[in-house]
Amino acid sequence: MESPDVSQDPPPKRQKLFPSIETSASVQVSSALPSANADEHQMQVEQALPMDDVEDVPISEKVQPSQDLGKLRESEVGITEYVSAGTLRFTGILKKRYTDFLVNEILPSGEVLHLEDFGVPPKVQKTEAPKKSEPVHPDSGAPAVGKADVNEVNHARNEVRDPDQNRGTGDSNEEVKAHSFQLSSDDTAALSSFLSQETLQSILDLSQKVHQAPNNVKWKTLGTVTLPAITDREQRTSIHKSIRHIFSSRLESSTDDNGMIVVSAAPLRGKQGRDNTRQEKGRGRPGGNELGGEYLHFTLYKENKDSMEVMSFLARQLKLPSNNFQFAGTKDRRGVTVQRASAHRVFAKRLAGLNGTLRGAKLGGFLYQPSGLALGDLAGNEFVITLRDCSFPGINNISSPEGHKQASERVAEAIQQINEKGFINYYGLQRFGAFSARTDVIGVKMLQGDLEGACQDILYYNSTILAAAEHPSSESLISSDDKARAKALHIFRTTGKTDSALRDMPRKFSAETALIRHLGGSGRSRDFQGALQKISRNLRLMYVHAYQSLVWNYCAGERWKRYRDKIIEGDLVLATGREEETGHEEVDENMDGNEPIVEHETEDQTSKFIHPFQRARRLSKEEAESGKYSIFDIVLPTPGFDIVYPGNSMEGFYEDFMGSERGGGLDPYDMRRKWRDVSLSGSYRNFLARPLGDGATFEVRGYKEDDEQMVETDLGKLQKERRSDRQARSIEANGETKPGNDHASGEVVDKIAVILKLQLGTSQYATMVLRELMGPGGVRVYKPDYAGSR
Repeated sequence: MESPDVSQDPPPKRQKLFPSIETSASVQVSSALPSANADEHQMQVEQALPMDDVEDVPISEKVQPSQDLGKLRESEVGITEYVSAGTLRFTGILKKRYTDFLVNEILPSGEVLHLEDFGVPPKVQKTEAPKKSEPVHPDSGAPAVGKADVNEVNHARNEVRDPDQNRGTGDSNEEVKAHSFQLSSDDTAALSSFLSQETLQSILDLSQKVHQAPNNVKWKTLGTVTLPAITDREQRTSIHKSIRHIFSSRLESSTDDNGMIVVSAAPLRGKQGRDNTRQEKGRGRPGGNELGGEYLHFTLYKENKDSMEVMSFLARQLKLPSNNFQFAGTKDRRGVTVQRASAHRVFAKRLAGLNGTLRGAKLGGFLYQPSGLALGDLAGNEFVITLRDCSFPGINNISSPEGHKQASERVAEAIQQINEKGFINYYGLQRFGAFSARTDVIGVKMLQGDLEGACQDILYYNSTILAAAEHPSSESLISSDDKARAKALHIFRTTGKTDSALRDMPRKFSAETALIRHLGGSGRSRDFQGALQKISRNLRLMYVHAYQSLVWNYCAGERWKRYRDKIIEGDLVLATGREEETGHEEVDENMDGNEPIVEHETEDQTSKFIHPFQRARRLSKEEAESGKYSIFDIVLPTPGFDIVYPGNSMEGFYEDFMGSERGGGLDPYDMRRKWRDVSLSGSYRNFLARPLGDGATFEVRGYKEDDEQMVETDLGKLQKERRSDRQARSIEANGETKPGNDHASGEVVDKIAVILKLQLGTSQYATMVLRELMGPGGVRVYKPDYAGSR
């Protein structure tokens, strides 16, 4: 695909809407929605990823963004270093078939999620609402809010009752089941650090009342707990945050005029505040508490689709807002993925009934819960990755027994290094969008206050794609959705016809749709902040988080070049117990008491093992030399107003890089903004990482046919079981069976595949593991045709 030429774009005919949108010098890259499809677009390159051509570029020198993100170089987003020698071990094609990339969520319980059934639940039996416990640090051993392990899912699947059977019963006002409240040892220690035992017990008693009370209770009647006067604003803020977090916003706190903190029950708001003990209006159906909760958790299995694409389809079919559906994490498009999701006030029978109309997706594992899922409600992901057409430099006749043995030994050596030494925990290329304007480019403009420029980048289109859209006979390999997007944006930017533009815009480009709808309204053509706020919050935050990821990548690479895996004075480790870094910024008074407190982002955490409110502290010289800490304990911050930077030369690098043109000319100590969504508190991410559990495993396998399926998918296993059952019944009835269709024994194979299995924490990238495992230029990414490739 040719690089876009901004000068070739059509001149604006509607100056009133975007007077500088076509001529702005700030538009450097091809732009579109860096959405959940970003990973799919990024994968559409035929050649090996250019990982071996890395230069040291002074940070003061501007690095021009790539003109085509299908050719995005890793060095452009700070991915430059290797823990191992960085030599090519072997090459292979990634995602030649989308079934070569299997991803299954790891539940907070540590169990790997699988699709085990997708039939309509036979019955919904009235069950006691599951016990609710607060989200805690995994080491405490306490479960987290709203998480169902596989056993619970299987148990509930057999206990679901058709709610229509209850019509007309009129009895839905039974006593609400009490939730038992448990406090983890970490949370107990945190509260005890500033509360007396008596006060802590009073707060626990209040929390118990809240969990036992029906939703229609008058919350003020549950009482309050008053803490002694506290004059230190930072300590008050810490208390407010701790109470809100530990008690899942079911308790709230405020500061009175005397500096005394008053803790009270928090009224349920929004969806939480609906009276779920009542019957559905006019239907006589049981309410949420009667079923176990008003959130239906389910397992989503999908093939070659975006998570949001499936969720949007479900919402349309059920005529519900898309925000009624939540999930713990987005998954790759080109792959087969299994994840938990939740829907608000939806009956299992209705949702399961959609299995007949879903293409490339299945739903199962239904379970009612009192709360929905949120981003980050998982322990990680298990990957089973098939690399096809593998070649091993220096190994001849790879299909021979000796060649196969040598290949296996080479992969085994690489796997051992990954398991022992790990990999630099870079944010992968998917993080920065693809084909369109990079998400970090948009994010830095939002942080600079250039909201018009951010909108320009989101609404930018490539003139080459527009030409392909206007000349359907073109042989250019451009998807129909991308051509429709370019056409829709051209209409909007040259004619201002909002309805026509929206009619042509594919649904998956939700950011463009939101901007067009808002900016095209009467009197709103210059309301850029209002337009950006119309984009879903998760997607809006993705832009500024991508900038944080860019900074982190550059700093991680620099840290490795300077110190390798040596622990040095000033390195950061996560504070444990009552340890807390005292150098954090003092929070303004208007962030205390009744005013909102900006919290840490949770979307960006390396894994659930980093507590959302965890602090970090600097190591002293003695601690660094003590041998107590390993390189896997070291964390680096993403920039924000509520983190501490390393107490060594890396702090200066943060300042230099962020202050450079490439870093946006920003001040790492000034990350507050009036617009809350771009006011970044920051977070911490492990510098190095390695596979979870027992580490990565592999198999080297020969094959002959390109369409040979190497690993069964969850759906394939279920279908095979059903065929086996039918075949067994047929044998029993007829006493015969058909011969199998196995390949003949001793068949000569001429191709080699490497199958990898590994588990990673959340927000860790399998592509970064492959990069370290295979070496520079080892990963060749398949460019599928747009009809899809199984």
